[in-house]
Amino acid sequence: MALEDRKTINSNVGIIQNLVLENREKLSISGVLDVLSFDDQVVIVETELGLLTVKGENLRINKLSLDTSEVVVEGEIYNLAYSENDLEKKAGSFLNKIFK
Repeated sequence: MALEDRKTINSNVGIIQNLVLENREKLSISGVLDVLSFDDQVVIVETELGLLTVKGENLRINKLSLDTSEVVVEGEIYNLAYSENDLEKKAGSFLNKIFK
């Protein structure tokens, strides 16, 4: 395991995020920082562990509380995928270029 891989793993220590999917119809997400985009087929949520993309049909946000960092998405859920936050990736690569 490379040093950078260990840093990435260790940087997430202490962050708790829960995804609870009930019958592929109701998704409860904790650890939410912001909802970046949503429509009836795609919801993009910024979480403490990266961007979470939820894909499906007839999606709707039934609960949004940034005070408690919770979001509830309902509809026919087909796909959940995490990706890195582009801002963090760009900042990291910029700092790496400076300190090389």
